[in-house]
Amino acid sequence: MTTNRYGSIAAEIYDIDKPYFALADTAFHLERFQGFDRPILEPACGSGRTMIPFLQAGLDITGFDPSGEMLDRCRDRCAEAGFSPDLSRQGYADFAYDRRFGAILVPVGSFTLIDDFAAAMAVLRRFHAALEPGGVLVLDMQGLAYLASGTQDRRRWTAPGGDLLTCEGVRNVTDWFRQRAETIYRYERWRDHQLVESQIDVMAQRYWGLDEFRMALETAGFEGVSVVGNYDRSRGVRSSDRGWTFEAVKPFLSRAAGEGDRAP
Repeated sequence: MTTNRYGSIAAEIYDIDKPYFALADTAFHLERFQGFDRPILEPACGSGRTMIPFLQAGLDITGFDPSGEMLDRCRDRCAEAGFSPDLSRQGYADFAYDRRFGAILVPVGSFTLIDDFAAAMAVLRRFHAALEPGGVLVLDMQGLAYLASGTQDRRRWTAPGGDLLTCEGVRNVTDWFRQRAETIYRYERWRDHQLVESQIDVMAQRYWGLDEFRMALETAGFEGVSVVGNYDRSRGVRSSDRGWTFEAVKPFLSRAAGEGDRAP
């Protein structure tokens, strides 16, 4: 079964559960990019939770996502807000543009959806190649502590049209050796007390250690790596942080001959 698919019910729930500015990352990243005058790429842009506030702030942002359902919602929401950004259905492993970007932003923890170490390293190198010299990668990460969270996930929402949407997630894989977790989610739509639609999505994530990811960025060619915990720049990172934000720079002179001379 395909993992990390984000089908139509999951995409609908995502917008209900995470409206604009509901999470702390959006305001944090907007502050970081205030006045930024170079193009920004958002991989795994989803339905536009981050993209639309960035467009409203006057930033030049492009996005891709492997989920057609998510992209459809993103296009509709952008159009409602009066925007028509460059959006395309692509994946982490093979995204391609004919230009480079001044920044790549991966909010919340979308990078953990790359559930294989070698694949993740290849994507970091691809990010590096897609950036202009001096460009920045800003990436949110959930740490290894999430592997220890194996409780069931049961939630429900009321859709704008009145349907009851439910989600039940059960962790079926916790692999400490590969730092990987897999959860089976059952999404249901209920109308007038009748089940009218049901979908199964399997979500697989790989979690990282703090120093491990710092070294991964450096191995991929980045420099000047810095880390902020829980979107709070006033302090250092702590073991209790639920998330980290890494920032790293593509140097003007690449360490590998010819590396970064072309966009992926």
